[in-house]
Parts: sequence; structure tokens; C-alpha cells
Amino acid sequence: MNQSYPEIHAVIFDMDGLMLDTERIAQEAWQQAGQEWGFELPDEIYLQAVGRTAKDTGMIFRSAFGPDFPFDAMYDRKQALLHQAIEEGNVPTKPGLFELLDFLEERQMPKAVATSTARPVALTKLTKTKLLGHFPVIVCGNEVAIGKPAPDIFLVAAEQLGANPATTLVLEDSVAGIKAAHAAGMIPVNIPDLKEPSDEVRALAYRILSNLHEVKNLLFHS
Repeated sequence: MNQSYPEIHAVIFDMDGLMLDTERIAQEAWQQAGQEWGFELPDEIYLQAVGRTAKDTGMIFRSAFGPDFPFDAMYDRKQALLHQAIEEGNVPTKPGLFELLDFLEERQMPKAVATSTARPVALTKLTKTKLLGHFPVIVCGNEVAIGKPAPDIFLVAAEQLGANPATTLVLEDSVAGIKAAHAAGMIPVNIPDLKEPSDEVRALAYRILSNLHEVKNLLFHS
């Protein structure tokens, strides 16, 4: 990890696992759907799909369970369970999130969301958690040709912000997200959620932080 302090003129946030404590809920929903179809979804397989688009998740699961794995039906069931949890208000935000957003807004620093989640679900989550109004730019996984770990989604977000990728900080919890931010030429910061950072993440990330409270320290130095 680089120990110098770069210039930071914009910030891009991942959503699930970074701002919203949804990954555990999503994993439980996947596991319940799997049980209904007679499949066990072990952690080592599920964690490969964290931060990936639905298309990529389908490829990962079919690779693990075979081409006849009923991904589409199970995905719809998982989405229904997840939607129910969202509608019931069972999606907490991560500690320090609103303080960080206030900090950025006081300084008029441009910010965006770049999430692998499809737009309808992303907007529901952001609305239910009172985050939607904080982000003028939201780019979703179904709006780019290639999802994370490709850089496309971050480059689109930076373009819509009018931000220089080289001075854009990306906050991510997933391996795929850190790879994507690095490939985009941005400043990747990892805040782990379900998965401890791998050696690859440690090599690619500018910093690995424990929580969103710590992000302000980077911005003080920018």
C-alpha cells in the first residue's frame, strides 16, 4: 500500500457491504432459496459472487453446481426474500456513513454510487435507507457492458461526475470492486465486510480501513 497522501477531488461509494449491511441478508436469502431447491451454498462459493453482477453470479454458481443449476428461479426467489427484508426496514447502514456524507457535502466534494446491483433494486435500497438524495450520480450493474472487476462502472461514474479518475477515491468492500477501481486508475480503499482482504487486495488497495469513520482522515490530508 502506498503511504503517501494523494489529491482526492471526488469519492465513489460501493453500496452493498460498504454503505449498507446487506451482504449477510443477501447470503441468508441465497441460502434459503438454495435449501428450497435442494442446494447447499457454502461460504467459499457465495463469497466469490460478492460484488459481482447477476450475470457473473450465475456463471459462478453454474461453474460450481453444473449447467443445470436453476439460477434464474433461485435468483428470483432470493430477490423476493431480499425485497421483503428491505421493505420491512431490515437493512442497517454502516457506522459512520451519514457523518462521512455530511463531511463531503460540507466541502462540496462530488460523490457517486457505483453498484453491481441492478437499478430498480438499488434505488429501492437507497430510498428505504434515506440515502438516495445524497447521490446525484448512481451507476448500476445493469447499465454497463462488463461488471466489476472490469473498470467500466467506475469510469462511467467518474465521467458523469466530471471527475478525473486519478484523483477519485473509491470505497469498496469486495475483491472485485478493488480490482475494478485499480484498473480504472483510481484510488482504491478497502473496508472489509464479510471477507478479510487477500494478499491481492492488500497489494492493490491504497489503504485498508476498519470502518467509514476512518475515511475522513484520508480526506483531511488530500
